[in-house]
Amino acid sequence: MPASARILAVAVTTAACLGGTALPASAAPQSDAVVSRGVTIPDFYTPPATLPAADGALVRSEPLPLALSLPGVNGPLPGAATRLMYKSTDSNGEPMAVTGAYIEPTAAWHGPGDRPLVALAPGTMGQGDQCAASLNLEHPLTVNGRTVSIGYEDLAIYRLLARGIAVVVTDYSGLGTTDRLHTYVNRVDEGHAVLDAVRAARSLDGTSITPASRVGLFGYSQGGGATASAAELQPTYAPDVTLAGTYSGAPPADLVEVTKAIDGSELAGALGWSVNGFLESDPALKPIADAHLNAAGKAALKDLSTMCVGDALFSYGGSHSTSWTTDGRTISDIIQSEPALTDFLGEQRIGTMKPASPVRLATGTSDNLVPHAQARRLAVDWCAKGADVTYKPVALPSLGSALINHFAPLLTDQGDAISWLADRFESKPARSNCSALPVLS
Repeated sequence: MPASARILAVAVTTAACLGGTALPASAAPQSDAVVSRGVTIPDFYTPPATLPAADGALVRSEPLPLALSLPGVNGPLPGAATRLMYKSTDSNGEPMAVTGAYIEPTAAWHGPGDRPLVALAPGTMGQGDQCAASLNLEHPLTVNGRTVSIGYEDLAIYRLLARGIAVVVTDYSGLGTTDRLHTYVNRVDEGHAVLDAVRAARSLDGTSITPASRVGLFGYSQGGGATASAAELQPTYAPDVTLAGTYSGAPPADLVEVTKAIDGSELAGALGWSVNGFLESDPALKPIADAHLNAAGKAALKDLSTMCVGDALFSYGGSHSTSWTTDGRTISDIIQSEPALTDFLGEQRIGTMKPASPVRLATGTSDNLVPHAQARRLAVDWCAKGADVTYKPVALPSLGSALINHFAPLLTDQGDAISWLADRFESKPARSNCSALPVLS
């Protein structure tokens, strides 16, 4: 079995254990319904023509049934979920609707102070609307012969809820919401979506969180980049959202390096999602893409724009971008030769600003998908700016698959990451290890 198929099998099994559902292809939808790879997207995810002025303002909400929900003495376990749509601002300064979910835990918070809140930024889900993390809470495993969507972030969400920590999950820009394409790894769009999710959760009626509730951020991979960006942007974009701590796992801080690494890997489809996101964020780049992409490349980008992770692993695992370009160069080589593309990716670099609150940055020392060296450099950059950084190199042997090398630290470090955040909620001081960075791998 290929490595990509093995990792997908593990994820599918995990999702199934969490209450996965195999969905048949949708019945004939109404003419105005949005359908992505046979999955009808609920009307909730279509934004209204006009959005509220304030960032984080609720547009709408509704109850969200969790796939795994058990009866308990104090209410359903692990909690009661609410689907959210809220207003945010994209990297061009334009209003955007973002969806997500808030989960009120049944478990009591036993730490000091009011119940804390974690904004969870999902790892790579894909680019099709059916891949949204809020939909994965309802259907952890969606399989219909045309798409495979896996809610692997549900595990971290449920672990946080079990500690009595409230969770709000963002779907990011254009993932779920049907009015735009997901701007994959756009640091500003993602950072804003994370911070505005906190504001949206605070404004929701009937929750146990209060203005005094401590707030933390949690994310791995794409989510690690999103929380890292949010921690940097918080002082200027959301000074009202004071952060107790941020967990950033395997952050794609330098997209130049990440683009090189994912090309030809099991997750090569993410290269297409990245290019699609770049073009969505800056349409002025489209003539450059048109000039360099051949028919196969353009078809791949269109195909990937509606795919989830499972689809991309099966359809594009191991693909090389040399087959997508007119002259056989890699997309990384083309980026380096085009100043407009170089400038755009330079603007996406995380590490140019100092987080104002403690950050725990973890990266697998054998991670060669979201390369360890560029993630470690983010810790170095932040430490040089005087940030409070706890750097955690997750030492695991190379397992022969870039995808598994990237995925393994997500599982092995998750408990420690959650405990680190819980310590921040209990007012325990973070212990920066910036001084030890020179001797840490």
